[in-house]
Amino acid sequence: MESYQFITEKNIDRFYEIIAAKTRNGFVITEQNEKLPYVVLSKEKKAVNHTFHLLLSIITLGFWLVVWIYLTVTFSRKKDILVAVDEDGNLFEDKCISV
Repeated sequence: MESYQFITEKNIDRFYEIIAAKTRNGFVITEQNEKLPYVVLSKEKKAVNHTFHLLLSIITLGFWLVVWIYLTVTFSRKKDILVAVDEDGNLFEDKCISV
């Protein structure tokens, strides 16, 4: 059985542009395969300054709680994503499940 790959130079260039943009945004390459091609990128969780947000919540009479909760939920998780080119030449990005 013969497989045909429709990966073009344009798709590979766009693939590396996406990886470069993600690494500028703070992601680190944890796994890479040039043959398939795919890359798993990871971004560590950030610490939220809870004392600062408590102070802002008190000053704004609780209105800052919405921002504080959003930041806590968003930054408290490690993020892993998969960027790849499939056999049809389509680029895709998917979230990986972290243990």
